[in-house]
Amino acid sequence: MQDLIRFLNSYHPLSEDLEHHLLDILREQTFSKKELLLRNGSTSKQIFFIKSGLVRCFYMKGRQDVSCWFMKEGDVIISVDSFFSQKPSYENIQAIEDTITYSIYYQQLQNIYRKYPEFNFIGRVLTEKYYVLSERRVYSMRRQRPKERYAYMLEHHGDLVNRVPVQYLASYLGIGRDSLTVARRNKQR
Repeated sequence: MQDLIRFLNSYHPLSEDLEHHLLDILREQTFSKKELLLRNGSTSKQIFFIKSGLVRCFYMKGRQDVSCWFMKEGDVIISVDSFFSQKPSYENIQAIEDTITYSIYYQQLQNIYRKYPEFNFIGRVLTEKYYVLSERRVYSMRRQRPKERYAYMLEHHGDLVNRVPVQYLASYLGIGRDSLTVARRNKQR
């Protein structure tokens, strides 16, 4: 769990008391490939830090699943609307690879914010970071053609392009599997 403590300390120094508190309440969880961390209709009660592995968020559009985002080791993940409103989620969060996380529950996080004011700074900075990532995804979906979205992914998230199965990546980019396969081949030349 020291990797998570280092991660949090990189945003703002944690008091010794807060470090001990976090080490007492953090839960290490292991998820197998394809296992759901959150199922549509359930309330997101935990916030996760990915120690190792890869996850995706997706929703169903008719019979088709649509990938919303991918996160890997070193990322913090939640179903934003469900977690902050404590209402059922319309999304699923699924492990794409065997994944190890550290997690705390919603109420534990709220208690940390009240008891340890320095953690509010960390929470704000992380919220800003992931809000910016979300805005970039929305911009990409609205303003870029699939080819441009793929080029952006290669430039900024090339490691994910090689780790995410083609059907999930194609769904995220809004293109067919065959088109993505052709684009991948063309980039490898």
